[in-house]
Amino acid sequence: MADYQLEIQVRDQRGKGAARKLRAKGQIPAVCYGRGEPVSVSLDPRALDRLLKTSDAGMNTLIDLRGHAGLEGRTVLLKEVQRDPVTGKALHADLYTLDLTRTVQVSVPLHLTGKATGVELQGGILDHSLRELELECLPTAIPKELRLDVSGLEVGDSLHVRDISLPEGVVLLSDPNLSVVSVVAPAVEEAAAPVEGEPLEGEVPAEGAEPGAPAAEKPSEEDSGE
Repeated sequence: MADYQLEIQVRDQRGKGAARKLRAKGQIPAVCYGRGEPVSVSLDPRALDRLLKTSDAGMNTLIDLRGHAGLEGRTVLLKEVQRDPVTGKALHADLYTLDLTRTVQVSVPLHLTGKATGVELQGGILDHSLRELELECLPTAIPKELRLDVSGLEVGDSLHVRDISLPEGVVLLSDPNLSVVSVVAPAVEEAAAPVEGEPLEGEVPAEGAEPGAPAAEKPSEEDSGE
């Protein structure tokens, strides 16, 4: 039994028109699949968001469905939540039915801990290039997050997927050679080369010369008649 429950209702009508009517009533369409034929359902998006905010596992939260006899007690994972790009409100959800005795593939967030020596003492920049790992495990063994200590990293050092310790029973699916985090040297700004015809820094253009015009040559003693 999961720690979180979500009320759903089976819906008969489909299509954009039916979805708009659902949203006008404060519900959103969803699909429950993974066991037999997919089932079209509806749910309260506010209840879904409260659940996600309350749970430390986020999208990997195990959820028991309530409200319909045919789906009562079914444990699901949220596979996708489509949201409005402007308001962020949930528009549609995909629910994946779990068999708690069989493994499932999930994405688990990766968090960095510690302060890299190369950043603190050497002026380097921390480049965090990979933020999730693909794993396979039993639904009840899904890690809430994975942690990687960067304290020993100096400028030029990197940590890879293979450097991450996984809990027992969890299988890595991501490429172990992928870089997770590096400490890189700060970029050095190159001095801009002077434009041809412009005076060098500190040089005063000849009197009467237009800006950018080459400075007049000083006449030689022979040319001046002296």
